[in-house]
Amino acid sequence: MKFVDEMTIQVSSGNGGNGVIAFRREKFVPLGGPSGGDGGRGGDLIFEATDDLTTLYELSFVRIYKAENGEHGRPRDMIGANGKNLIIKVPVGTLVYAHESGQLLCDLDHKGQQVIIAHGGRGGFGNARFVSAVRRTPRIAEKGEPGKTLNLRLELKLLADVGLVGLPNAGKSTFLRAVSNARPKVADYPFTTLHPSLGIVKPEGLPSFCMADIPGLIEGAHGGAGLGTQFLKHIERTRVLLHLVDVSQLDMENITGNYDVIMSELREFSEELAEKPVIVAANKMDLPDSRELFPEFKDELEKRGVKVFAVSGATHEGVDDLLKYVCQQLKELREPIQIAGNEDEKLYEYLEAYHIEMVSEGQWQVTGPEIERLVAMTDFTSDEAIAIFRRKLKKLGFIDDLAELEAGDDDVFSIGEMEFAYREFFI
Repeated sequence: MKFVDEMTIQVSSGNGGNGVIAFRREKFVPLGGPSGGDGGRGGDLIFEATDDLTTLYELSFVRIYKAENGEHGRPRDMIGANGKNLIIKVPVGTLVYAHESGQLLCDLDHKGQQVIIAHGGRGGFGNARFVSAVRRTPRIAEKGEPGKTLNLRLELKLLADVGLVGLPNAGKSTFLRAVSNARPKVADYPFTTLHPSLGIVKPEGLPSFCMADIPGLIEGAHGGAGLGTQFLKHIERTRVLLHLVDVSQLDMENITGNYDVIMSELREFSEELAEKPVIVAANKMDLPDSRELFPEFKDELEKRGVKVFAVSGATHEGVDDLLKYVCQQLKELREPIQIAGNEDEKLYEYLEAYHIEMVSEGQWQVTGPEIERLVAMTDFTSDEAIAIFRRKLKKLGFIDDLAELEAGDDDVFSIGEMEFAYREFFI
């Protein structure tokens, strides 16, 4: 399966069903009252985190998602059925952003977590709802509220306890195969690993933990060299960095050069990454050159306060001691700070009921959730509905604000999908 960790999609909640105009037609009841039922509510658009997926690949085949619309109301006071919610399942660790603004909408960081990204539209009222002491036979019904459409960017950041980093051919894939259930491709050339691999490590007699092999790190990775910018983000959630260094390839003039390259790239990408606890595994100790160079390499890093272990992914030399130390470090560390989504907040916060702006000479744009909803749900073929629409605009204060504008009678005001001449508001 192809590894996909970032994509854009469009999602829409369901439209509310329309209310209906109807009257009772019963035997011996010649003047039956209104009986138009309300429309059903549109379905919500929901994201759910699941362990069954490890990549966004399966979502890449469909880029537009829409929840079910609510059904229209019916005579005899029958309410339309609500639309079914649409649940989109994504891997644990998925972040959902508003594509245009870049605002983080939610962080799906644990299995089973559900977040409503877009609520379904409210069903319109049928004419039975508009009965009053002075309006006994209303011929008015609301349209259903339109659902919300959002363009989203999904980004997957793997959730792992330990991030395995190092230059290409440092032996990361071989090491991950040796200590976990992961089976990454292994070969003797750079960039064998083209996507992150996750493995569960189960040391004997110790708690298990998750390890991620992060590929693509070379000098200049933070600026886009190699595959760096694609995968550096996956280290951000890890608690400990396990840095594998191929000791057999060390430069005697700069014994810590390979180590410094990776640490410099992490620091350039994010200061938080560079501050994570680092454990160094001097790898390929089964080779003669490694044994010769290891003592000097270890001395140099320990002077900096870095813990160094001599290991071999091929022969398992030193692996048990390393894993015990990793488990000890994980136990002592606090839980990682998770990115906080705004699950309990509205996706967008509006500070005013509406906003009026001149876009060109004689052309005005009116925006705002409340006034756009009012326009969308009004049936402009009904004189009664139009009268109620004007009364609601006046209650909002919109008519008073219009009167203060320097607008001509033929100026056009766009609200949602409707256009109105200035004079129409004052008839």
